[in-house]
Parts: sequence; structure tokens; C-alpha cells
Amino acid sequence: MTFPPSCQGVFLVFSGAMQCTEVDATPWLCFNPHVEKDTYIALGSNLGDRELNLLRAVAEIGKLPSGKVTALSSFYETSPVGVIDQPPFINAVLRLTTGLAPHDLLNRLQYIETAIFSRKRTICRGARTMDLDLLFYGDEVISDEILTVPHPRMAERRFVLQPLSDIAPDLIHPVLGISIADILETLRSDETVVKI
Repeated sequence: MTFPPSCQGVFLVFSGAMQCTEVDATPWLCFNPHVEKDTYIALGSNLGDRELNLLRAVAEIGKLPSGKVTALSSFYETSPVGVIDQPPFINAVLRLTTGLAPHDLLNRLQYIETAIFSRKRTICRGARTMDLDLLFYGDEVISDEILTVPHPRMAERRFVLQPLSDIAPDLIHPVLGISIADILETLRSDETVVKI
């Protein structure tokens, strides 16, 4: 196990507020469970300059504190799902290695949607300049009134699975217990998903 430089010699305990306290203890007490989590985020846009919107979203996510974008899938033009009377989407998935806690990350993604892309949530699954979905937060399973990860409908969506498979085909879904590549292979869907 590798510890942050501040934990070498004198061990620190991180509280929920990320404040440190020196303790005479074993190194594992210094470990912050929210450091270096690999998260996967789906991006989608079907209004405005869709490709530019995705590139801008990747840049904005890359600016988040305690994180870095470590992988980005190809871009795919996809047919809409649910509300089909709307323009086609461009979708992608990125991997973000982050120290943000899951709910904090979700809040920041929603801020990007609304503050940067002026997203208006008027029609459920309707057209949007930017849609950011937290697919996975490490291998954690979270279900509360605000956040559900893994994303509850991702295994039914080719427009998510195809780009996710580009960057993490061997990633194991912590609830289904099978890889992303295997989920994609068995998916039966009439969605159109074309690499651009």
C-alpha cells in the first residue's frame, strides 16, 4: 500500500471533512478511502455542437479537484432512447481517477450540466446540451434517494456499453458479476450506435 507523502513518518487520520490529526498508529489509519477511486462517467449531447460539447465537458471534468481524466472512449453517434422524437446524440465514456466522495462528485457533475451547459430538465430523457451520468464509483454499490451506482439502466443501453467497452472491457460490474464486454455481447437492442 502506498501512502501520501504527508503520512510518511507521522501517521495522519483523515476525518470526513478531510482534516488531519496526528496519531501514534499503524499506516492503514492514514488511508483515505476516497483517494484514487476509478470512476466512469457517461457523456451525451444532442443539442448545439455536439462534439464540441463533449470535448468541453471532458475539459471541465478534468478541472475537478483531486482528480484526472485517465481514459476517454471514441465518440459515437447514437439514436435517442425513450423519447425518440429528438435529434441523435453523440456519446462517450471517460474514466476519472478522483479523490472526491461519490455524492460530491455527483453534485459537481450536475453543476457542470447546469452552470456550464445551461441544461434545463423540462422533459424527462428529452433533448439536452449535456448529460453526465456517474456509471461506476470504484467497485462500490450505492443506493439512496440521491445516487445509485452502478447506474441502474446502463446494462440495457448500447450507447453506454459500447464506449465503456472501448476503455474498460474487462471491468466487472459489481452487481451483475460479469464484464462490460460480456454484458455488451449479450445485449439485444435496436439502438443505432456508430463510431465517428
